[in-house]
Amino acid sequence: MKSKILFKDESYNIIGAAMCVHSGLGIGFLEAVYQEALEKEFCFRNIPYKKEVKLPIYYKGELLSKNYFADFICYDKIIIELKVVSSISSEHKAQVINYLKATNFELGILINFGERKLIHERIIREHSR
Repeated sequence: MKSKILFKDESYNIIGAAMCVHSGLGIGFLEAVYQEALEKEFCFRNIPYKKEVKLPIYYKGELLSKNYFADFICYDKIIIELKVVSSISSEHKAQVINYLKATNFELGILINFGERKLIHERIIREHSR
């Protein structure tokens, strides 16, 4: 039995846009350059997005003064986190997991422009039992 891929078409569009940016720019730029280029690519492809979205953090029901900032939220339901590193670490994945917890979104996509080949990972929020 095949399992259904969460937000398959939307993810495909987002990753395609990131691949286009990586192909066009290559490696070696700062994250802000990739973020700006990806924003332009989202516009070219009519991918709805919000940039640098403030995500509130709660502790025991109390709002904290510190916030997370997601690089992008696309389609009002997918968190996009960009990196420019030599390899993705567990800390990068944990950051996306925390964003998912803060928003109750189900899917985050971690994208790394810092390697020869674009690296992307879909991260799905685990539901509490």
